Amino acid sequence: MSSHVQFSHEGGISRIVMDDGKANVMSPALLASLHEAFDKAKEKTGLVVLSSGGRHFSGGFDLKVIREGTREEKVAMLRAGAELALRILSFPRPVISVCTGSALPMGAFLLLCSDVRFAAEGDYKISMNEVMIGLTVPHFAIEIARQRLTPAYFNRAVLLGEMYAPQEAAKAGFVDTVLPPSVLSGIVEQTLQGLSAIDFVAHAETKVRARKATIDAIRAAIDSELVV
Repeated sequence: MSSHVQFSHEGGISRIVMDDGKANVMSPALLASLHEAFDKAKEKTGLVVLSSGGRHFSGGFDLKVIREGTREEKVAMLRAGAELALRILSFPRPVISVCTGSALPMGAFLLLCSDVRFAAEGDYKISMNEVMIGLTVPHFAIEIARQRLTPAYFNRAVLLGEMYAPQEAAKAGFVDTVLPPSVLSGIVEQTLQGLSAIDFVAHAETKVRARKATIDAIRAAIDSELVV
């Protein structure tokens, strides 16, 4: 795992923090480190908290790879991101995301796949803005958005690439709760205490039932589209 992703486990909570000192761009290296962190979390018990350091949650996929990489490199990166989103969506215990800065496409996907999503108030945006930068939205991403965004926002977010401030992102369905930064940490910790009482076996089994159609659709999209 690179120094850009920190993992810790204490008191039944695994904490994964993205912090590359910049925009937490989802490069192949950062994605590999996140997969490694979730491997570690799966070996532990209890909840998982995904957050970031710096001014960004994530700036999305590495555009240099998308625009200059070989087809194999582009597909490998997109597949790593899609697989990460899918494993969060189907993770056997609750995954809580805490967004304190901009979350652009791949960052937004991670929020959409998490079970509980907090965001800090602030001057930043959350968006699936692929069409604004000349990219076609992958099938897996459309399925991720479909299962969480509200009907009123789904087409606007996916087809128009609208960018939302935190409060409107909550209305759209990207996050659940928006709080002032001064109280965010305390509320997150209170929520973690409550979620720790969940029966994780029942949670995992219910999650599979509730999300089966979406999980199957994303799996099919990855295996049909993200191949060399």
